[in-house]
Amino acid sequence: MGRREVGPEPEGHWFNPLAAFVGPAYLRNAFTKGTVQEIDFLVDALELRPGMRVLDAGCGPGRHALELARRGISVVGVDTSPDFVALARAAAGDLPVEFHEADVRELPYADEFDAVLCLCQGGFGLLGGDEGELDVVSRFAAALRPGGRLALSAFSSYFVVRHLEPGETFDADTGVNHEQAVVRDPEGRERRFDLWTTCYTPRELRLVAARAGLTVDGVFGVQPGRYARDEPSIDVPEHLLLAHWPG
Repeated sequence: MGRREVGPEPEGHWFNPLAAFVGPAYLRNAFTKGTVQEIDFLVDALELRPGMRVLDAGCGPGRHALELARRGISVVGVDTSPDFVALARAAAGDLPVEFHEADVRELPYADEFDAVLCLCQGGFGLLGGDEGELDVVSRFAAALRPGGRLALSAFSSYFVVRHLEPGETFDADTGVNHEQAVVRDPEGRERRFDLWTTCYTPRELRLVAARAGLTVDGVFGVQPGRYARDEPSIDVPEHLLLAHWPG
C-alpha cells in the first residue's frame, strides 16, 4: 500500500493565504509575547555575540530576527510569505538585518552563518508530513560554518495526542495534526482556515539531525516564552533541538 497523502501539496503553501489575511494581527497571539525570553535563552545556548551572523529560517514577521539584531547580531531572515516579509522589513529600520522571500526547501546558503534558527515551526513543521525534513535540516547544516549551531523547535506528538481538542485529527502515520481554525485579521474579521502541522518526538528530531551530519547537543521541552533546558514531557507542547555542525 502506498503512503497515504495527508495535507495540501507543498506548492502554493496553505500558510501564505493565512499570513496574507492575518497580517500584523499575527503578533497579537499570546505565543508571540515571549520573544525576549526566548532570545535571552538562545543567545546563551548558541553562544551568540555581537557581530556574528545568524539565519532565521521561517522568520515570519521577524520577531526573533529583529530582537537578535537589536543586540548587534547580523541576521538574514527568510520566509515563504511575502506579506510577513514585508512586515519584517517595515519594522527593521537601521538594524543589521535583511529579509528575503524564500522557501526553506530551496535555501542556497553554504558555510555562511554562525547559527541557524527555525522557531515556531517556521518552515519545518509546516512541511505537511511529506518527509522533506531531512533535506531541510541538511540545508540548515550546509548553511553553518564549522562549529555553527542550530536551534529548531517543533510541536510534540505526545502533547498533541494527549491534549487533542474537538475537531482536530492526528494522523499517526505521518505525525500531521489537522485542525480547522478561525483566525482574525487586523480589523477583527474572521475566516476559517485549514491548518496542518507536523509533530515530532525527541527521538525523531535527534535522528534527522544526525542524518544531516549534525552533532546533537540536546532536545528540551519548551513552550513559548519559557525556553529552558528542561526534559521533554508529554505535557509540554514543543521540543527544542540544539545541535552543531562539526565541520
